Amino acid sequence: MKESEALAMAAAACAADELATDILVLDLRTLSDVVDFFVIASSSSDMHLQAIAAGIEERLREDGAAPHHREGDPGSRWILLDYFDVVVHMMHPETRAFFSLEELWGDAPRTMIESKQLSVETAEALGDDDADD
Repeated sequence: MKESEALAMAAAACAADELATDILVLDLRTLSDVVDFFVIASSSSDMHLQAIAAGIEERLREDGAAPHHREGDPGSRWILLDYFDVVVHMMHPETRAFFSLEELWGDAPRTMIESKQLSVETAEALGDDDADD
């Protein structure tokens, strides 16, 4: 696995750990000379977007990777972490739908990453199971 691919997958895994939703890794190596991978993740909360970004930065720093550039202030609805060959986008679902990076790079191979966020139904079912004990 190439270094940029490992970095992209680590960022995506961290986004999952931080309970981001709709996590997608786009492989742009055959489509772009500028970037190898986009990691795209969503959250409907500004505070949660900041937490996801902070979690990714912290984890990747531990692995020796620091972002070259960061964009997006609290309340901007889109935070971008630029690791040169990997760019991580964290967005509100409405912002993500509007800019539609997945469609813009529609020819890119993609990998969906399972979110660790519990659905409401699952949480309720777990709560019911606890009540039976």
